[in-house]
Amino acid sequence: MAKKYEYSLNEIPPAGHLLVLSFQHIMLMVMSLTLPIIFASQLNASPDFTSALIAFSMISAGLGSIFQSLRLRYLGSGYLCPNLCGPSYFSLSLSAAWTGGLPLMRGITMVAGIIEMVMAPLIQKLKRVFPGYIVGLVVAMVGISVISSAVSSFFGISYFEDSINNNAIIIGFITLMVMVLSNVWGKGFFKMYCLLIGMITGWITALILVPEYVQDLQIVKYSSWFAFPNYSSDFFSIRFDWRLLLPVLVVGISGSIKSFGNLLAAQKISEPGLKELNFKPLRNGLMADGLSTLLSGVLGGMAVDTSSSNVGLAAATKITSRWICLTAGIIFTLLAFFPKLLMALSVMPKPVLGASIIFSGCFMICTGLIEMFSEHWDPRKTFVIGISLFFGLSTGFLPSLYARAPRLIQAFFTDPLPTSTILAVLMHQIINLDLWFTKK
Repeated sequence: MAKKYEYSLNEIPPAGHLLVLSFQHIMLMVMSLTLPIIFASQLNASPDFTSALIAFSMISAGLGSIFQSLRLRYLGSGYLCPNLCGPSYFSLSLSAAWTGGLPLMRGITMVAGIIEMVMAPLIQKLKRVFPGYIVGLVVAMVGISVISSAVSSFFGISYFEDSINNNAIIIGFITLMVMVLSNVWGKGFFKMYCLLIGMITGWITALILVPEYVQDLQIVKYSSWFAFPNYSSDFFSIRFDWRLLLPVLVVGISGSIKSFGNLLAAQKISEPGLKELNFKPLRNGLMADGLSTLLSGVLGGMAVDTSSSNVGLAAATKITSRWICLTAGIIFTLLAFFPKLLMALSVMPKPVLGASIIFSGCFMICTGLIEMFSEHWDPRKTFVIGISLFFGLSTGFLPSLYARAPRLIQAFFTDPLPTSTILAVLMHQIINLDLWFTKK
C-alpha cells in the first residue's frame, strides 16, 4: 500500500508525521518572537523581563492555537490556523508601555481581545456583504499584507535604511528555490516537508557564508534547559487609560478583520467543496482568537493573532489536518519552559525567514485571485475591487502620508488588508444600491 502524504481537515496523521509536520509549522510560529524581543529592547528591559515576556507570549499563542483547532459549540474554527505574536498590535502596545508601563499594555491587550470577541457574533450577520469576489479579495490581501515584512527579511534588512548584503540575497534565493522546487518537482516526503527542507538548506548555507550566524548560535550555549518565567512586580497590575479607547477600538477591529481573512483562507483551503461561506467556524475562530488575545493580556504577554504564513503552508502542502494545529499549540506552549530549545529555533537567519513567508504568501494571493475571478465579471466588480485595491495598497506604499492624515482617516487607513476589506464592503453596497431597490 502506498504511503499517504496528504491529510484533510479531520484526519489524524501517523504519530511521526504529526510531530514533524507540527514542527514545520512551529518554525514559522517561532519567528514571530522577534516582536517581544524588539518590544523589550525598546523599553531597555532586563533579561529576566524579556524572557518572561517571550514565555507568556508563547503560552498565549500556544493556547490560542489549541483553542483554534477545536470545534466546540462557541469556540474554535477547527482549521489549521495557529496563533502567533500579532504585529497588528505592536505599535499601540509599545505606545502604551512607554506611557504607563506593562500594566497599561496588559490593559489595552485585554480590551482588544474583548473587542474581537464582541465582533465574532456580528460577523455571522454579514453574509450578504461578503459575496464570492470580495471573499477572494480578502484572501488575496492576506498574502499581500505580509509583502513588506517578507521582502525586507528576504534581503536581510531590519530597517529600510540598511544596505542589502550579497550573501543575504544568495541565502534567500537558495532557500526559496529549494522550497519551490521541492513542492513542484518533489513527491511524497519532499512535497510534504518542502518548507522544512528549504529552511534547513538555507540555514546551512547561511552558516557557511556568514560567520556571524555561527556566533549567534552561542546564545544557545548559555541558555537554561528548563526554566519557569520570572514574574516581576509589573506583571501583577493592570491599568487602562480611556484616552486610548479609540485607537484600541480601531486596532481591535483591524485585528479582527485580519483574523477573519486568515480564517476565510483556511476555510477555502480546508473545505474547497463548500458552495458558500460557512460562518459558524469563522465566528468561533474569531472568538478563539479574541480569547487568546485576552489571555495574553492577563498573563502579561504580547497580543496574539492568527498566522497567514501557516495557512499558506497548509495550502502549499495540501495538508490541512486540524490535529497539526492542536499538536503545534501544545509543543509551542511547552517550548516556553525550555529556553535552550527555544533559542536554538529563534536564531534563524532573516533571509531564510523571508523566503519562508514569501513561499507561503504565494498560495494565499493566488487562492484569493482564483476565487475572485471565478465569477462572471462586470464593471461593478471592477470598481469595487479596483478602488479598494488602490486605497488599500496605498497604505503600504505611502505609510508616511497616512501618518500625517487626520485621526479619522488614520482610523480606517491602517493596513492593506483591513482597509481593502472595509472599502470593498462599502463600495459593494453603494454601487449595488439600484439593484437592492429594484429587488424590493
